[in-house]
Amino acid sequence: MAEGGQVMEVTDGTFVDQIEQSDGLAIVDFWAEWCGPCRIVGPIVDQLAQDYADQGVRVGKVDVDQNPETASRFGIRSIPSILFFKDGQLVDTVVGAVPKAHLEQKVQEHL
Repeated sequence: MAEGGQVMEVTDGTFVDQIEQSDGLAIVDFWAEWCGPCRIVGPIVDQLAQDYADQGVRVGKVDVDQNPETASRFGIRSIPSILFFKDGQLVDTVVGAVPKAHLEQKVQEHL
């Protein structure tokens, strides 16, 4: 598990351990290399990892092309999709390129 504001690379094989069997808030960015809006949101997600590291928020990224099982399991149809998990349970989803303030509001709602 990544600590200190680092973003975890989450895969089909590690999703359960890294996200669903963990306590607290986890943010997972479902993205792909070829996705333009994902390149806009990616640095925002990286910044959230740093901004909220001291509050125990974990941030991960799932490449949907490399991890189709996890993407399918959560019904990811559009990317970027950012899923919020609280104590391993899916509690919120944001789809599309949104401003940092919108994602920060979601983080605050679930902390």
